[in-house]
Amino acid sequence: MEARLNPFTSPLAGKVIKHINSAGKVVADSSLPAVTQELVKIRASQINGCGFCTDMHTKDAAHAGETQQRLNLVAAWREATVFTDAERAALELTEQGTRIADAAGGVPDEVWANAAKHYDEEQLTALVSLIAIINVYNRMNVMVQMPAGSYQPGQFA
Repeated sequence: MEARLNPFTSPLAGKVIKHINSAGKVVADSSLPAVTQELVKIRASQINGCGFCTDMHTKDAAHAGETQQRLNLVAAWREATVFTDAERAALELTEQGTRIADAAGGVPDEVWANAAKHYDEEQLTALVSLIAIINVYNRMNVMVQMPAGSYQPGQFA
């Protein structure tokens, strides 16, 4: 499988990606736990059917020490007992924010309130920003059909 466009050789794509990466770096450097950040990126990527990002973020999470059990259960987090209450709140906000078009009125107040119980305002800002950023990447990669499977941890560092 070959991508419809190669974002790594396009000067315009390079400029766009540079700015998205800059926003992502701000979030990565925030007080939102790194483990939570990877779980959010994985879950949004699963929902959006982005194989490229799912491959990347599961490998990055494993490389950072995440367990295979938790990685295997991200898609079924509601039934899994391996996630903290804070992680579960972040995963719920991720799902609601990713599926925003499916819900009249957007993210339900109870989902927001649950996340706010576990994260301060700065962390909530980072969480909302991260959900938006990974959705941008997912949509770009799905549209151009970026092939998945060959990513190596740290490849784009």
